[in-house]
Order: sequence, then structure tokens, then C-alpha cells
Amino acid sequence: MRQIFNSQRVETVEGVAQLLRDAGIEVAEGLMAAQARELNHGFLSRIERGRPWVRVKLAASLDGRTAMADGRSKWITGAAARDDVQYWRARAGAILTGAATVLADDPMLTVRLADNEVLPPLRVVLDARLRSLECARVREGGAPTLYVHDAAVSPPDAADAEFASVPSHDGRLDLGAVLALLAERGINDVHTEAGATLAGALLAGGWVDELLLYQAPTLLGEHGLPLLSGLGIHAMEQQRRLRVVDRRQVGEDLRLLLRP
Repeated sequence: MRQIFNSQRVETVEGVAQLLRDAGIEVAEGLMAAQARELNHGFLSRIERGRPWVRVKLAASLDGRTAMADGRSKWITGAAARDDVQYWRARAGAILTGAATVLADDPMLTVRLADNEVLPPLRVVLDARLRSLECARVREGGAPTLYVHDAAVSPPDAADAEFASVPSHDGRLDLGAVLALLAERGINDVHTEAGATLAGALLAGGWVDELLLYQAPTLLGEHGLPLLSGLGIHAMEQQRRLRVVDRRQVGEDLRLLLRP
């Protein structure tokens, strides 16, 4: 085999296959193609679509509420579900959130696993006006942090964070430009943990590849905050059907992996 490849330089998959055939070796193509795409969907998304694979993680009560009216949400789901989220964070190249979530929760957004040896995901904060900078926990913990802001806003000098600007429309950052920016940085998978506004905007804009929903066996009532907002659904004909890819019990909570 080494003699075959040492005999000439081959730079493409097709060239390798032909070289093997010329040497009398049977070559089969397309084996387990679907499984291979599933294992590499982030890389393929970045190469083929110019943007990362986007996952939105949500946690809700049985009546579809993510927090009380005053924003309190600790804790809807149990410890097992919260631990499970860490594995999904670890497999991502970036963890995405919005300024409202940073202001409300002051999260750290790091991977917290006892045996964690993965490269810390980039923490990305969408903050058009850079109004969440005083919440510093998102810049702690050893993982890099990137603030994406409006091009009209001048970022401060900071040693503990990076800043990048994208166009905005009506005060909202261009999400397509955000994802293109992350793709240029080599990010294949984006794990999103944000509020109803950003999560809803991603879904409404067609940027969501899968939803990771943890549903807890509890009720928060009609005054609780919704799972998603801004979808513009006013009739049954406008409903957005999702396909269940995986469902399983995590502690007392139900975890659903859904795709459009």
C-alpha cells in the first residue's frame, strides 16, 4: 500500500480511489454516507453552506414556560439535565448567547465536566450596543469570549475579550452575518443558550438546525415567560412542524432533539 501512494502524488479523494483501482484493489463508494454526514454535520455545514451547524438549547415546563414573569428560572430542570447540557457544550466550537441573558443571569457559559479535556468553546455574546460588559462572569473561567456588536459602536480596550462588528437592521444584529463570521473563524458547531427573543429570531430566520429541548414535569402558569417569541404565527396553517430525532429520559426530565 505504501508503494502505491509513494509512486505518485494524489491530492483528491477521486484520485486516491482511482489509484487503488489501478492497483487492482476493489473500491466501494457511498458506504454509510448518511451516518458519515451525521457525524460531520458541523464541518459539512461550514464548507457547504458557509455557516456553522446551529443548535438551540431550551428548558421548559410542561406548559411551555422558561421562567417566571420576573425572569427567575433556577431551576426548572433537574441536576441530571443540567449535567447533560455540559456534554452538548463540550462538543461545540462556540456557545452563543445574547445580551439580555447575560444581563439577567450573568452566566459563565463554560464546560464543567470532571474529566473535561476538550478545547474550551468560544463564548459568543451578541450585544449590539455592548450594554452587558459589566457582567464579567462570561469572561471568566479560562474560555475565550467574543462580543459581536453593531458596527456603529466602538468597543473598549479589553485584555479578556475580543470584539467584532456586523451590520444591524432596526437595532438587531444580522444573524446571517454573525454565523458567517463564526464560520470564518473555523467554528463548525454553535450551541445556543439564550432567551426567547434570540432563540425565536434564529428559528424564524431559518438559522436553526436542531432544537435541544429539556421538558420538566412542572407547571409555571400563564404568567411565565414563553419558550420562543417573534415567530409570527397567527393561524394553524403557519405552525412549524418539527421532526423528533431523539427522545430520552434524563433524570426526571424529558430530553427531545428536534429538527425542522
